[in-house]
Amino acid sequence: MIVPLTPIHFDAVIALGNQVHGDGYLDAKSLAHIVSLGYKKGINSCFVAIEKGALLGFRLCYAPGQWPIDKWCSPKLWGIEEECVGYFKCNTVAKDARGKGLGGRLLQASISALTQQGATAGVSHLWQQSPNNAAVKYFTKAGGKLIYEHPNRWNDTEEHPDYVCILCGPNCHCVACEMLLTF
Repeated sequence: MIVPLTPIHFDAVIALGNQVHGDGYLDAKSLAHIVSLGYKKGINSCFVAIEKGALLGFRLCYAPGQWPIDKWCSPKLWGIEEECVGYFKCNTVAKDARGKGLGGRLLQASISALTQQGATAGVSHLWQQSPNNAAVKYFTKAGGKLIYEHPNRWNDTEEHPDYVCILCGPNCHCVACEMLLTF
């Protein structure tokens, strides 16, 4: 079952996010901030996948016009006005739940919400070093187009001060593929 993410899901989302992406990826303060940026027009663009009371995955998004377009974004290459672009912050599925279509269902729920919020596209930074480059492959299959590759994206200590990459440790050199999905 795909439902909007609420504070009752926070502990499980934080635990799964840190397990999959590395310690310090999420905490209560950062998650609350992300979810607040996902609301617009009374619509939440962040979702969780729940089965038999267990959290199997989550999708975090920022509503159009409510997220910081920073040095890791290339809006001149998007071809879409910035205020019409949402941000796909994170898609995470538990290892045992992968391959069952949950990522796609979470993405579709967020696209529906972002569209109702006024977005015509969404941008994301996909983890190129994910196992078998699954993140980029998944987003490409959904229609995402590669805009730019950003080395060392998650080594930005200002945004991720306590992050410890599961591949690189505290000095992450993974590449973020900036991708755009129009809808």
